Amino acid sequence: MSVIVDRETRLCTSGITGREGTFHSLNNRAYGTAVVSGVTPGKGGQDVEGIPVFDTFREAVAQSDANTAMIFVPPPFAADSILEAADAGITTIIAITEGIPAHDELRVYTQLKRTPAVRLIGPNCPGVLSPGKANVGIIPAAFFREGNVGVVSRSGTLTYQVGNELAQRGFGNSSIVGIGGDPVPGSSFVDIIALFEADPETELIVMSGEIGGSGEEEAAEYIDQHVSKPVIAYIAGFTAPPGKTMGHAGAIVSGTHGTAAAKAAALEAHGVRVGRTPTEVADIAAEILAG
Repeated sequence: MSVIVDRETRLCTSGITGREGTFHSLNNRAYGTAVVSGVTPGKGGQDVEGIPVFDTFREAVAQSDANTAMIFVPPPFAADSILEAADAGITTIIAITEGIPAHDELRVYTQLKRTPAVRLIGPNCPGVLSPGKANVGIIPAAFFREGNVGVVSRSGTLTYQVGNELAQRGFGNSSIVGIGGDPVPGSSFVDIIALFEADPETELIVMSGEIGGSGEEEAAEYIDQHVSKPVIAYIAGFTAPPGKTMGHAGAIVSGTHGTAAAKAAALEAHGVRVGRTPTEVADIAAEILAG
């Protein structure tokens, strides 16, 4: 099986007429994802290589029966686009846009907490790939194969590396979920790990974290209490200097809080094996799956 996106996904892209929105929507369609519509205010009635464009999400949902949204609009407008999609009845929203102001992210997070049926992945994320079923976002699907390893990560690039190294060892993925590295993510490690725990075809979970925040420590406690499947982790940033943002807006260490060492210690204390490199993580995964 898979989580979040699958063969039932019907995708509508906000910002589909922009360069990046067009490129990745067509790439997702080429993979097999049902890209049924797009939204760009003022360009309703046009199409992008046969994909109809609407002025609003409400029109797109009514006309194309979209159930998933991909957000590719510029940062100043992304929060409103996310909330518009939710208001139109879309239940899965994947926000690729990076650089959204933290205040806007907090507004979206607070609003969507009042609408529990809506799941937001991102922002500032690579999206979600369920190999052989659907790809929503910018994940290079050619590196992955179908299988039984669920991957959740704050970093897109590390997601690709871990998944590719598993594929090179003959193992594949049920789904790959990039939750993004911003300070206010729509979905947490805990949210996605819970989905993998409930997925009957996911036999092993790999989480890729990084410095900053407390999401990994919270996941460690959740895994200890609620997860029966083996979990392996990788934490990026063991050599990161304190007080310096490293790549993602949420990847910043203050004092001893949020360090890679502290996160690894918390995970290992709750029975999660932590690889010090992505290659080591893949080695551990191969060992567990082979055994």
